This record gives sequence, structure tokens and C-alpha cells, in this order.
Amino acid sequence: MSLVVIGGVAAGLSAAARARRIDPGLEIVVLESGPAISYAACGLPYFVEGRVREVTELIAYTPERFRKERKIDVRTGARVTAISHARREVVLESGAKVPYEKLVIATGARGGLPDLPGAQLPNVFTLQTLDDAERMRRFLRERKPERAVVVGAGYIGVETADALRRNGLRVTILERSAHALLRDDEGFTAAVRGQLERHGVELRTGVTVTAIAPDGVAGVPSDMVVLAAGVRPNVELAAAAGIELGASGAIRTDDHMETNLRGVFAAGDCAEVTHLVTGRPTWIPLGTTANKAGRVAGACAAGARERFPGVVGTSIVSVFGMGFATTGFSAAAARAEGFSPVVARIEANSRPRYYQGVKTMVELVADRTTRRLVGGSVIGEDGTAGRINVIATALQTRMRVDEFEQLDLAYAPPFTPVWDPILIAAQQLIKELMA
Repeated sequence: MSLVVIGGVAAGLSAAARARRIDPGLEIVVLESGPAISYAACGLPYFVEGRVREVTELIAYTPERFRKERKIDVRTGARVTAISHARREVVLESGAKVPYEKLVIATGARGGLPDLPGAQLPNVFTLQTLDDAERMRRFLRERKPERAVVVGAGYIGVETADALRRNGLRVTILERSAHALLRDDEGFTAAVRGQLERHGVELRTGVTVTAIAPDGVAGVPSDMVVLAAGVRPNVELAAAAGIELGASGAIRTDDHMETNLRGVFAAGDCAEVTHLVTGRPTWIPLGTTANKAGRVAGACAAGARERFPGVVGTSIVSVFGMGFATTGFSAAAARAEGFSPVVARIEANSRPRYYQGVKTMVELVADRTTRRLVGGSVIGEDGTAGRINVIATALQTRMRVDEFEQLDLAYAPPFTPVWDPILIAAQQLIKELMA
């Protein structure tokens, strides 16, 4: 049997590697349109910043290593232009045809607003590939810009603003919505804005960018512009082949990551998954989801019957050393999903005061009817990832706030106070539910 995987980054290579483990004799071909595979896209802002010295440090595997160690035929510069499922073959831009018995589509997502007037100017950048990052860093070194505008206050936008500011630029972020980091939460956005402003980055929300001029955007002067908005799934290839799309615009899959075409699977930023809080399909393009869903797609394509249960949408971003982490829904998003949200937001020390504890902000959201936790956020310099992961686990196990408040969490002064901030938040949430 032969398996073809379209896409050679997170989901695609996870699928290929897992398929190889399931079936050592399977013929596997990975087709990647770009020049590199298996690179850490989430590390690109840190290369721009200079924390990562060489772009090659972001590459986990080369095509040669996959061929030698895993017997997987990885082809770069192989752009697929069509899928003919009736013939069980994909067509390359070169005109060559690659046959398959099973197919995994891992074409990812794209952004950068390519149709925006001025998007092709030489001082305008995106940050999605290794080439993008090298071009941006070269521009910083050679042109020495002083002012930058970042369009979009999502994860990449805020991280890129951080990186540019650390290179000495004056930076302004323009965001179309009223919120930052994709969280419909005024308090959370206010905290992001405050941290950015403390480090010299201006955040302007409610700004729609309609064009880019050589010397600025939306009235903001700039020497360079980074487009970090307009992310959408790459689904045109799949749709043209008769593969169904979901309401989000991404590829519809079942819990085996199989599409409506038998033997065709999809995973990563091009595909929907189940949101475990609502039980409904969602599109949340994150590397963690891509890797896990890719493994399931590859396993099932190789003949196993593994399942990907879904996600709760957990993320964390560092903004000048402060962690901003979210999981599940904000109160506004929970209400839009049909819940009756009750919110508690507290501020407490991350460690005992005598052990140099710093303030951590925790928000928990529960459904009044079921008392089940449906979301949360954590903001802090210390222990943020661990705390949001506990909340995410509670969401995934459908935990009620009364159970959450009784969690047996570790305590020692170097790490946490006797009452961890997330437990204090749970106690406050119970009071709110009783009100």
C-alpha cells in the first residue's frame, strides 16, 4: 500500500512518521511545496529577535534524514496542483503524477493579507516560513529601520512586535478587533496592552487597514510593516477535489481525521477538530493540535483505528517575559456558545511573599447551570504554563468548579503558595455561583 502526504511541516511529518511506525512496509511519499521541512514555525520570532542565532537551529529534520532513518521519501519543491481521487493520484506543478492508495492533506494555513494594496512593497513582510524570517532579519541588519507597524495582535503579531522592539525599533500594533491575542475579553486585552506599553509598544485596536503606503499604514509612520493577520486554512486544493469544508471554512473531518472521501485524511491548520467544551467542530490553528491530529491521521491512513478526541484551545504567549495563557472560552465567547457564564478574576502571589512572589492574575469561567468549568486565563511571570495546563486538564475532563477547588496541588515556597492562585480563583467562582 502507498501513502501520500501533502505538506511537510508539523501535521504532515507527524502523519508520515506515525504511519511508518504502524506499518514498516508502507510506501510513504511526502510532498512539500517549499524548500524546507520539519521546522519550528513558532520559533521564527525568536530568530528575528536574535535569540536563535542560525535559522538552521529551527530545523528538526532534513529530507535526507527522513529518507535514511525512516525510509520516507520526502520531496521538497513539489507543489501539488490537483487531487484526482477517482484515479487515486495527485498532480504536481511539474506535470508529474504521484499515485496513492491513502492520502493525508496537511496543507496548513496562510495569512499576510496578500491582496491588500501595498502588500508587495519591499519593506512589507510576513512571518510564516524560514525564508520570511531570514528576509526580515536581513532587512533589520542592512537597512536599520527605526519604526515598524505590525498588522494583527494575534500570537505571531504580538511575538513579532516583541522581537522588533528588542531590536530597538519603535513599534505600533494595529488590530481590527477590540481585543488582543484572539481573546474576546476586555480585562485580558487591557493586561496585554499594559505590558506592551510598559516596554514601548503601542497597541491600537479597532483599526481596519485598507492599504499600505511606502512610508506608513493607517496614519502611522513606518519603515517596515509586518502582516500578521488574515490567517485562513489552505483548502482550495481539497475543495476542488470534492472534499467537504466545515462551517469554519476548514476541512471537515471525523475523529479519525478522515474526510468525506474514503481513504483521504486531513490534519493540521487546514482541518477542523472537535472542541471538547462544546462537542462541536472548531478551527484552532495551533502547532500542538497539528502534531497530535497528524499522528492520528497517519495512524488511521496506515490501517489503525486511532481517535483524536479534540481540543480545548490552550495557548500561551510571552510578551516581554510575561506569560499570557488561555484555554476554553472567555465569558463573552461562552455566552455566544449558549452557556450561562459566571466569572471570577483574582490576583494573588505566585509564591509566598517572603519568597519573592510576584502577582499572578487568574480568571475562571463556569456555566451557571452545570457548574462546569468552560474557560480560563492566567497572566503572570512565574508558573503560568503549569497553571493554564491544570485548567485545560479540568476542561478536558469536564470538571465542575466544586471538584476543581479541591484539587490536591503541590506546595513548597520556591514554587507556589499553600493556596495556589487557581484554587483561590475557584473559591471566588463558587461564591459567584452562589450569589
